Amino acid sequence: MEKKFRSSCLIASALDLIGDKWSLLIVRDMLLHHKKTFKEFASSDEKVATNLLSSRLKLLESLQVISKRKLNNNKKENIYLLTEKGIDLAPLIMELVLWSDKYIREYNEKMNQNKARANNKASIIQDTQKRYKEFSRQIVN
Repeated sequence: MEKKFRSSCLIASALDLIGDKWSLLIVRDMLLHHKKTFKEFASSDEKVATNLLSSRLKLLESLQVISKRKLNNNKKENIYLLTEKGIDLAPLIMELVLWSDKYIREYNEKMNQNKARANNKASIIQDTQKRYKEFSRQIVN
């Protein structure tokens, strides 16, 4: 998959590859909700169209943010797991949670309650990454 960049800016370059909302929501679903199948992603509240979901999964796989495999006991269904590169997006996801909780809640009263606070975000990020790695190990073993 060809990767095109608008500029040499570090932020713009990252956004060119993973900055669309669907990619970040897929990573969120994997990291925080341990979703791993196309069907699980498609059932998210945001209702991503299946063609967009398929396209984003392929993009994330081409960027090595996720990996695709089959389970030993189910050769029909693909499962997707975050790679180390994908797990390293946890701080970005956490910063979006904190920023949204602080500034967006006034516009959307139905937002989830946030238990994370800026003073404990490092431990929450580490715990989230650790739990995902344990989940991933259980899936592949």
